[in-house]
Amino acid sequence: MIIAALILTTLFLFTWWLSVKRDNYSFVDVTWSLAFAPVATWYALSGSGWQPRRVAIAVLVSAWSLRLGSYLWARVASHHPKEDVRYAVLRQKWQANAPRAFLWFFLAQAALVWLLMLPVYLISQQTAISFHILEWIGLSIWALALIGEGISDKQLATFKKTSTDSKAICQTGLWYYSRHPNYFFQSLLWWGLFLMALPSAWGWTAIIAPLAMLHFLLNVTGIPLTEKLSLDKRGDAFREYQRTTSAFVPWFKKK
Repeated sequence: MIIAALILTTLFLFTWWLSVKRDNYSFVDVTWSLAFAPVATWYALSGSGWQPRRVAIAVLVSAWSLRLGSYLWARVASHHPKEDVRYAVLRQKWQANAPRAFLWFFLAQAALVWLLMLPVYLISQQTAISFHILEWIGLSIWALALIGEGISDKQLATFKKTSTDSKAICQTGLWYYSRHPNYFFQSLLWWGLFLMALPSAWGWTAIIAPLAMLHFLLNVTGIPLTEKLSLDKRGDAFREYQRTTSAFVPWFKKK
C-alpha cells in the first residue's frame, strides 16, 4: 500500500504540473479515473492471495478505470483550452493562491483513490481457493453498475451532441428517472467491491470505501456542486427537474 501511495502521488503531482503548464485543471478528472488501473495491477502482482482472484479483480477495476478515463479524456480534450466550469469556479474562489490550493486539491484526490482501493488490496490478499457467494453477488453488482454507468454516460454525451439548446436538460433514458444516474452507478460499483472484499481477513474495514465514495458524491464534489451550476445556468427549468426527478437512485417521477 505504501508503493501504491507513491504511484498515486507521482501521477497526481505530474497532473498538477501539466495543469499549471496548460492552464487547465480539468486534467485531474482524467487522472483520477485512470489512476485506479495501475494500482489495481500493482495489488494483483504483489498480492499473496489466490491468483485467479487477483487477476479477476485487476481486470474488473482496470476495465472500469480505462472506460471512464477514456470517456473523460475525450470530454476534456474536446473542450481544451476551455476549463470545466467546476474548476473555473474553484480558480475564481482561490484566485492568487490557485496553483498552491489546486496542488493540495490534487493530492487529496490521490488520497481518495488510495482509500477507495482498500477493498481491492484486501481482495488481493484473500487466499481461499474458490470464490465465496458474497464475491459472486458483489461481482454481479459490479457488472450491473459498470453497464449502467456506461449507458448513462453515453446517453448524456449523445444528448449534448444532438441538443441545440445549451440550457436544455437531459431527460432521456436513465436521466428521466434520476438527475445523476452516473453517480448512482459509480457508488454502486464500490458496494459491489465491498461485498467482494467481505470474505477476506479484515474485509469489514472495506466499508470505508463505499461510504467515502457516497459522501463525496452526495455532499462534496458530486451532486451539490453540479446542481448549483445547473441552477445558475438553467434556473426554473432545473428547479422543476429537481422537484419531479429523484436526485440519486433511479425512480419514477413525482406528479
